[in-house]
Amino acid sequence: MKIVICDDCIEDLVIIKNLLLTYKRIYPKVEFEMEKFSDAAKLFAKIQRRELADIYILDMIMSEKSGIDIGNQIRKAGNDIIIIYITSSEDYAMEAYGVHAVRYLLKPVKEEKFFEAMDYALSYMSRKTEPVYLLKTKEGFMSIPYSRIEYIENASRHLEVSLMSGERVKSIFIRRSFDEEIQEILNNGGFIQVHKSFIINLSYVKKLTMNSVIMENGRNIPVSRARALGVRKEYLLYVSEEYR
Repeated sequence: MKIVICDDCIEDLVIIKNLLLTYKRIYPKVEFEMEKFSDAAKLFAKIQRRELADIYILDMIMSEKSGIDIGNQIRKAGNDIIIIYITSSEDYAMEAYGVHAVRYLLKPVKEEKFFEAMDYALSYMSRKTEPVYLLKTKEGFMSIPYSRIEYIENASRHLEVSLMSGERVKSIFIRRSFDEEIQEILNNGGFIQVHKSFIINLSYVKKLTMNSVIMENGRNIPVSRARALGVRKEYLLYVSEEYR
């Protein structure tokens, strides 16, 4: 995956670059190469030659070529390319909507807003490349890529999905059983039920003991006595295949 940043203010360009590097540290499995432009005209010419990236993070107001100019050129190349706008003004929100930007962030860019934009961008891309877990929340349905889920907990008839970012997303009241709710994600592999109220992503297991699992974010998940042997076998099988 390739991500392009374009901002004619070097200071802001460095800020976005550092935010991307921080995001990469949080999600080490997200592989991308980064290309930076302070000259919008050079990027515009590159897009004209159809030398394209997957995600563009663009300043809106730049000399010679604006973020909208670049966005329109990107759209001529393809509708699946993701555009995130970053700007010091709210005046261009409608123009950003016109080129189907996924997010419009105001400077100074806050880390949590930028990370949410990246989460959404990757979720959008993953619809074609990896399965997502569809969670019904108070705000509506939320598509969560499996690779971002650390574990899911059944908490008083609500599903609490813990992401590797540290965010916890809560469903509305579930009417089906927990086993029914998680059956699809268990069938896709990489997840295992360790307790009547927990399933975990084996990719994020830090340590396994006979009665608990310690996850990457430090959460200690209980392993029921009835499942302990099966969990251990499944984890060892997963590790052996992962590092074969």
